[in-house]
Amino acid sequence: MNSETPEIQLTDRFFIPSSRCTDGAAYLRDWYISRARDKITSRAEYHAHNLGIQINKVKIVDNRYRWGSCTIKNNVNFNWRLIKAPMFIIDYVIVHELAHLIESNHTPVFWNIVKSQITQVEKAKEWLKQNGQLLEQQL
Repeated sequence: MNSETPEIQLTDRFFIPSSRCTDGAAYLRDWYISRARDKITSRAEYHAHNLGIQINKVKIVDNRYRWGSCTIKNNVNFNWRLIKAPMFIIDYVIVHELAHLIESNHTPVFWNIVKSQITQVEKAKEWLKQNGQLLEQQL
């Protein structure tokens, strides 16, 4: 790897430029947050459109033990650590939060909304139960 490379590279491993190695963990965390902001925001907009709802803001946040949340002002917040999960998990969490903008509680109506968009709801819930703690691990 060229020591002058300005950003993280992914091949079989993470490569952090030597100029950033003094605080490599923080640099990697910032890289994850940047990727989360790009991917999760676009997926949230996509799913909101499919559900026929308007979202005000998508925020990428640093929460522990909470994957997402929403507000009465139609803001949705997502844990940046989600970017480390498979795409079907990211989509599940996004749709779960967006469904709360339609139905606030976990009623059968709520779950029907989620299942109308995500076919692997039970698989996603089980994956998070089994693997969620891995996403929470320090870098």
